[in-house]
Amino acid sequence: MNTYSGVNIPRLTGRHLESALQGRLRELWAEIPWLRGAEVSAAPAARGGKDAGFDLESRLPLPGGGQTRLFIECKNVLHPGDLLRLAEQVRERIPSDGLFVLALPWVSERLADLCARRGWSWYDLAGNCRIDVPGLLHLSHTGRPPVHASPRSKGSLRTAEAARMVRALLHPEHLPMRWTQRDMQKHCQPGVSLGLVNKVVRYLIEEAYLMELEGGGFRLTDPVKLLQAWRDAYRFGRHQRLSFFTLLQGRKLQDALASLDVEAGGTAAYASFSAAEFQAPHVRQPKTWLFVAHEMLPRLQSLAEAKPVDSGENLVVLVPEEDGVFYLGESTGQGRMRATCAVQTHTDLWHSGGRGQEAAEALLNQRLIPDWKAAGWQP
Repeated sequence: MNTYSGVNIPRLTGRHLESALQGRLRELWAEIPWLRGAEVSAAPAARGGKDAGFDLESRLPLPGGGQTRLFIECKNVLHPGDLLRLAEQVRERIPSDGLFVLALPWVSERLADLCARRGWSWYDLAGNCRIDVPGLLHLSHTGRPPVHASPRSKGSLRTAEAARMVRALLHPEHLPMRWTQRDMQKHCQPGVSLGLVNKVVRYLIEEAYLMELEGGGFRLTDPVKLLQAWRDAYRFGRHQRLSFFTLLQGRKLQDALASLDVEAGGTAAYASFSAAEFQAPHVRQPKTWLFVAHEMLPRLQSLAEAKPVDSGENLVVLVPEEDGVFYLGESTGQGRMRATCAVQTHTDLWHSGGRGQEAAEALLNQRLIPDWKAAGWQP
């Protein structure tokens, strides 16, 4: 039964929202056949007593006798960046003999992950939940669609401008930096306005990927989750994919591509599987993958003696929508073409098909996470 599937959730506030969330928790308990005697009630404040510091209370009977108490905080909207402040309130308000549960109309994947890290239980009106009562039950449901249109964020990682900012933030050398928005704008030139930087920074703070610092500025706090969020938002299909065949192999192909690198002036690089072979070898495959700016395609074909083909390609060329993919390209050794930075390589691998996701995970674990740790990040 889904009592609240037709409710216009954005209009629910105050007591109406608490009532809807109270009903949903009763339904969750009813889905557990062996659970009997579970109670859900409004907090004492709702019954006219002194403010209890939480909104709902649930009492669950324990198998050996007695009961455990769950204290539920109801929120209409809660951004991940607000969790630190909420945690301080929880410490002050929630009795030590019970468990804290967060309840909202809709819980995003990011918010659910941060709750799990804090050991908090949660549920939403769609019936998605993760409720852990030690010694009694572990209830988990995910993937149920929101019972209303999920809240629209004011920010996005899908744009080319946001991608420039993410690459700058995730580069291991930049991890300890105290950024300002103007510093970020300078790193992301050309074509990224200060207003756009402000919009993306506010979104990243709201999602708890960045932390505001005393005295001004901000710093990256969660590189792995930011990389995964950008990877999931990344539109690999924006890049034009071209198929070529060349008879050049080994050293001859390497030399030809090195010459292209010199002429391209930073607008050609090993990409995807081929970049990963230098950064964290894991999956071997016979094709050479490149990013090449459109204007350099004729020189690529000439230097590599490459011919366009419809099948049987051994040279995969990605023509990028914009040149941010070449940002902070990495050396692969003397006499060889550069590769995309490891952050870019990871993201492209994830979308390249084949065993790309396996290779992307290897690159994350063997290269990026160790580099971030060396730069001072503590998971």
